[in-house]
Amino acid sequence: MQTEKREKAVQIGRMQTEEELNKEIHRLNDRYEELGKSERRRLARLKRKKEAMEEERRRSREQEMVDSEFMREALKQAQKAAKLGEVPIGCVIVKDGRIIARGYNRRNTDHSTLSHAEIRAIRKASRVLNDWRLEGCTLYVTLEPCQMCAGAIVQARIPCVVMGCMNPKAGCGGSVLNILQMKEFNHQVEVKRGVLEKECSEVLSGFFKRLR
Repeated sequence: MQTEKREKAVQIGRMQTEEELNKEIHRLNDRYEELGKSERRRLARLKRKKEAMEEERRRSREQEMVDSEFMREALKQAQKAAKLGEVPIGCVIVKDGRIIARGYNRRNTDHSTLSHAEIRAIRKASRVLNDWRLEGCTLYVTLEPCQMCAGAIVQARIPCVVMGCMNPKAGCGGSVLNILQMKEFNHQVEVKRGVLEKECSEVLSGFFKRLR
């Protein structure tokens, strides 16, 4: 009996797609009156799994909308940098559903290599929270962070970073290196890539075209 239960649990676990679940649910529903107790329990488990998958998909869609909204705010910061003749990179930091800090690239304006969008936003967020630990925050940035900014994100204990476009020549969030998720460090960051990627990339490419 225990072996049979384990085998059925394995079968349910293997049904990864909603299409497979639907087929099996329909098959069992069609012969519901013929089902024994164990098969009816299995049908109930399959239905619960389908409901969980639908809920996960709904939450994923909602999160995509939220991520896009905050990335648009980061793009507004990038435009501020462009108006100063700076490489247009923007960043916002979000906690509990609201923006607590904004930053944009001012390296040439401030004559400081530290004036990257992420560093400026991290400083502001730390002042707002009165803490160097930015736990519970999400950082949105239009371009994959460099090694300095990726290191600062890890040091600040930021749990999640959402990126627009990648930086294959200097990015340290998965391109050249992935400092954000190195197991050797005592903090790893959840990373989402490609949010409004086209828009973020166009801001950069448009800027460099105008320079040429």
